[in-house]
Amino acid sequence: MTEPSASGPLAGTLVVDLSRALAGPQATMMLADMGARVIKVETPGTGDDSRQWGPPFVGPEDEPVSTYFLSANRNKESLQLDLKSDTGRTALARLLERADVLVENFRPGVLDRLGFGLPRLEELNPGLVVLSISGFGHDGPEGGRAGYDQIAQGEAGLMSLTGPSPDRPTRVGVPIGDLLAGMYGAFGVAAALADRARTGRGTVVRTSLLAAIVGVHAFQGTRWTVAGEVPRASGNHHPAIAPYGAFTAQDGIIQVAVGNDAQWRAMAAVLELDPDDARFRSGRDRVAHRPELIEAMEERLAHRPAAEWLALLAAAGVPSGKVRTLDEVYTWEQTLSQGLVVDVDHPTLGTVQLPGPPLRLETLAGAPAGRARHSAPPLLGQHDDEILRWLGGTPDQEEGR
Repeated sequence: MTEPSASGPLAGTLVVDLSRALAGPQATMMLADMGARVIKVETPGTGDDSRQWGPPFVGPEDEPVSTYFLSANRNKESLQLDLKSDTGRTALARLLERADVLVENFRPGVLDRLGFGLPRLEELNPGLVVLSISGFGHDGPEGGRAGYDQIAQGEAGLMSLTGPSPDRPTRVGVPIGDLLAGMYGAFGVAAALADRARTGRGTVVRTSLLAAIVGVHAFQGTRWTVAGEVPRASGNHHPAIAPYGAFTAQDGIIQVAVGNDAQWRAMAAVLELDPDDARFRSGRDRVAHRPELIEAMEERLAHRPAAEWLALLAAAGVPSGKVRTLDEVYTWEQTLSQGLVVDVDHPTLGTVQLPGPPLRLETLAGAPAGRARHSAPPLLGQHDDEILRWLGGTPDQEEGR
């Protein structure tokens, strides 16, 4: 069982996770990475939807494991409860009495119909922090819509900013709305726990896929809200900085990011371009004449292989890099040095490698301050007996699983 006394800043925090798919599980995995004990409550027999998402599946044919599920459920325990049964609801109530955090991503109103609306939660545990993630918000004219990442990417404007041109809107290559909602949700939970330590009261934290995507519009949002411009997709080139994007060298693509005039002059020297060309002298000039700039750069880049240009640009202090495939990323020494790949022991797969947590915690003296070790995503119901015993039930209580 995942150790209740795990190390990390959230050690001793109990999270009851009623979420499934990705947004909620991403939030609870982040909390688990920080040391929280996360009990993942799943539907008996089927579990989290993402257990069936694939291919790829790995492991034995009679017990295949979805790599999608593995991506968002490390450091958790699995408990099967039928929340439509009295026994299942009783077990959940006992869990919530002990919990610090409840995470759910049901459609608005489902938790109330299960008998765990906010009045009941306050009765069970007035200090409970509740994270509720929806597709488009919990109220408003479209608050009841189901939330799926692809739909949210389109509705929240992200696809209109992504892709090779304005007439070819493109989804981001990962479910970014789900992931961002999980990240914002975990941040909200951490803030609510800090508030509870000061006030003693619980808090409801709400976010949505819509809110999460709008929350990262950044300068594209203010282009419209302040300047009245409607941003559109600009491919692999930055709409407000140049040169800043992907460029074709003799044998492949390199990326160059010139953020100021000093970097421009350094890059121009490497490529043997005139830094005082009136079209390119300032950042505003370079953006206004981006097509000519790209043409001039790629004419020069065509004379050498990408690796040679990257070495020359690095030596000149010009930010640049290659476009790596994921197999290259996960074998890159820099990735490994940052703890971004972790080994875990899975009950049926043995030792496997997972993408690791993106945060590293150390004391000011340099000692590790985060979770000491990580556990594999659980099998469905892997911890049923242990958790039921802990709650005061018996391991043979099949009803309610």
